[in-house]
Amino acid sequence: MRLGHLVPGALAGGLAIDLGTANTLIYSRKRGIVCNEPSVVALRYDTRGLRKVLAVGAEAKAMLGRTPGSVMVARPLSDGVIADFEAAREMLRHFIRKVRTRWSVARPRVVVSVPSEISPVEKRAVKESVESAGASEVILMNEPIAAALGAGLPILEPQGSMVVDIGGGTSDVAVLSMGSIVVSRSLRIAGDRMDREIIDQVKRRHNLRIGERTAEMLKLMLGSAVAEPETRTLEIMGRDEMSGHPKTVEIDDEEIRDALRGPVTQLVDSVHGVLEQTPPELLKDIADNGLILTGGGALLRNLDVLLSEETGVTAKVSEDPLSAVVRGAGRVVEEPALLERLSLE
Repeated sequence: MRLGHLVPGALAGGLAIDLGTANTLIYSRKRGIVCNEPSVVALRYDTRGLRKVLAVGAEAKAMLGRTPGSVMVARPLSDGVIADFEAAREMLRHFIRKVRTRWSVARPRVVVSVPSEISPVEKRAVKESVESAGASEVILMNEPIAAALGAGLPILEPQGSMVVDIGGGTSDVAVLSMGSIVVSRSLRIAGDRMDREIIDQVKRRHNLRIGERTAEMLKLMLGSAVAEPETRTLEIMGRDEMSGHPKTVEIDDEEIRDALRGPVTQLVDSVHGVLEQTPPELLKDIADNGLILTGGGALLRNLDVLLSEETGVTAKVSEDPLSAVVRGAGRVVEEPALLERLSLE
């Protein structure tokens, strides 16, 4: 099934949702992934200050940086948690409505992944937003468990498995065994933070202001965790800070690598910290089997190489890192018996 499109499909018994800062993915029982859209909402404000949802998902993201003053393009989630309850509710309603068939009348049971260290207040906000979007019941599932399950790690067995899940707003580093998290660390340093560092770097070095879309493109095209033999460059356009006029500059991969050094170093330090707290028996399992990278941040070029060098543990990128979390949550939808074997919250 091709991602990036909403597939007319059923809510045959339940849904799994990866409610991410950057993207929202929905898995439908017996249908697989039926939605993969940016977590973005475009809001129009009237003269009284009241707002109305103008667009959601990919349509809204296309408006970034191109709207008049009466329209605001916003992300309902920030750093992995809900920042705008009403916008999150409307976004979820939109996505759920689009994946339902006209024969679906029952309110679905929904499994939602959340970062491992969010507060009770943040958990309640997630539950309430999904319930108000049409769910009959909401089950929260820790993202590291979902990511590891979706990546095919044997987390139900009495052996150590390690996952590093790098999303848009948060990164989770965890060691798991027998369906539970043994040691974990959640940090609000992920894809969005990397984009902001790139924006700041370009402004600092070139007096050029660029937007989120350009920063993300630079990260994808030039970003890497370690130096490569050949220099890569990309020409971009932004607004000159001095004149306010359009200006074109050439950016090379060394500049982007330098911009990403801070977030990447903090991520490596977190992996070190979790390994240091891991019980010796489980540490041996991880040394033997390696760790798995999931999430969009796992696609940063050579991040697996850097982690392997810095930790001495072989790091591998999962087969489909972008969908690992929702596929893991989807397994709970497909196999309800897993609920008894997993520590979901």
